[in-house]
Order: sequence, then structure tokens, then C-alpha cells
Amino acid sequence: MQKEFIQYLKEKTAGNTSFVDEIASVLDIGYDAAYRRINLKTSLTLEESVKLAKHFKISLNKLYEVGSQQTILAERSPKIINHEHLEAYFTESINNLIPLTKLKSASIIYSAKDIPLFYTLKDSFITRYKIYVWLKLTNKEMTKNKISFDDFIQTIPSSLLDKAFELGTTYNFINITEFWNDNTINGTIQQIIYFYESQLLSKELALKICDDLEEIVHHIEKQTIQQSIINSKNNASYNLYKSDLLTMSNIIMVKTTHKKAFFVPYTVLEYLKIEHQDTCNIMEDFFERQMTNSKLLVHSGEKDRTLFFNRMHQKINKLRERITIDDTFGFE
Repeated sequence: MQKEFIQYLKEKTAGNTSFVDEIASVLDIGYDAAYRRINLKTSLTLEESVKLAKHFKISLNKLYEVGSQQTILAERSPKIINHEHLEAYFTESINNLIPLTKLKSASIIYSAKDIPLFYTLKDSFITRYKIYVWLKLTNKEMTKNKISFDDFIQTIPSSLLDKAFELGTTYNFINITEFWNDNTINGTIQQIIYFYESQLLSKELALKICDDLEEIVHHIEKQTIQQSIINSKNNASYNLYKSDLLTMSNIIMVKTTHKKAFFVPYTVLEYLKIEHQDTCNIMEDFFERQMTNSKLLVHSGEKDRTLFFNRMHQKINKLRERITIDDTFGFE
């Protein structure tokens, strides 16, 4: 195992310095000690292997591919428990996406159980509302207290909003394929109902959030027809599939010419990152088979496409009626 690992590191080295010297520098050991490890006379410790993997920017799965092929490693995203963590999450996401915006081959596949995050990261009430919901679900103090959305929007740090808007814009430059079904919009609608009926969301702002939600649906419909990301300066492509056979999962897959990774959510925003390439190939194959069992809405005909989006508009209109008619709630 060590032999294959060392050989892999040699292939990754820049070649402008002695491989032995580089190993010695990374592990902070002498030349002779590094030489013995390279020539397999001394075993690498787990800590040393991790240091080398980080330095050469390789997946730790490379250390464990010998043995059980059913065991892989996953990277867990940082925990989110307050608005500082949420802002850091946005910042890290931006930093991870920027390199992808420079690659024409980069693409994202999104299995949309809920409306994809980037549609709700604009200067709108729904962006502020989503931040409110996320923090209500992750922050213990916000979970316990009765702060309303109307009060919360007065306290959102401008730096948090700026990062949210920046992240939403960054997605405009990456090719995106999405799977939706008739239930994709339901999660957001249910959140609005829940906090409105809990008297934590006023009628006025609830209706404004409905307007923003309807604008998102119009935005996605326009992108679907033109097959490109609106406001994209690099003509990033967009494809929307309607999938009736499978339940969506909010799994996101990122692909480039040389590498794949996918992200599996396990809480509201936190996720597990999988870079094991054999597993990524299985996931990619799964998505490709899902495409064959789904309707690409730009090709499915105007009738099917119109019906799909009209169903979402009808749900939003029913939500408006429920809010408008219900005079028993509010802050009077």
C-alpha cells in the first residue's frame, strides 16, 4: 500500500525540487528519514500520510483504496449554529465555486427536493426569510425564542446578506442541470404556512414572500425555455428535467473534465462531500439513467411545460388565498 501511495505522490510532485527534500520538508524530518520512507524501509504513520495527502491535495480515499471496496471517506461541512457560521458557509461556498466559473467544462447536477438554494439568494424578502428559517432550525437560541420574521429582518448583518447575494450571483457562471417534480416547491410553501400560522410571520410580509416565490418560478421557466442561465456573462447552459419516477434528494454533483464530487445533505444546510471517483461514477450513471426516465422540459412540448409551471403558480395562488382569507392571525 505504501509503495503505491509513494508512487502516486511522485507523479503529483511539481518536479522543480527534489522529491526527497519535499517529503522531508512536509513531514519536518531529516533527509535520511525521508529517504527511508520513500524506499519503504520505514513505514509512514497515519499522521504522516494525512500531512502528505493534504500537501499534494489528494483525496484521503487514496490511502484506503486497498482492502474493502465498500468503504469510502467523506468530508463533513462545518457545523452551522449562528449567523457567523452561516456567513462563513456562504464564503466557503463562494471560494469553492469560483474556480469552477473559470472552467468551461464545469457543470452541476442538482436533484431538487426543494428549490435550489441559489435561487433564493438575491436581494429579496424570500432571501431574508430563508436565512430566518435556516437559523431558526440551526440556532438553539432562535429555536427557543419567539422572534418574528418582521423583527428579524431589522437585525440581519449586512455582511451576511452581501455574502448571500454574492453566492447567488456566482452560480450564474456554471452550467446547471436540475431535476424537479411537482413537489419541489412544497417545502418552501410549507415553511411560509408554518411561521405564518405560528404568528411569527405577518400577513404583509408573507404576501411579499409569495411574490418573490412567484418571481423565482417565472425566472426558472424563462431559463428552461432559453436553455441558458439568466444574467450569465459566459453563456452558461441550463437544463430542467421533470422527474415523476423518483423522489428528489437535494444531492448536488459537480463535474469537471478531470474530477467529480457530489454532496449529500444530512441537516438543513450541512452536507457530506464525496470525492471517491468510483462512487462518483456510480452517481453520475444514476443521474444519466434518471435523465432517460424524465422529461427535458424544453423538448417536452409547450403544453407539458406550461402545465408544469402553472401547477406551481396555482399552489402559490392558493397560499395567497389562505393568507388573505385568514384574518385570525397577525399582530393586531
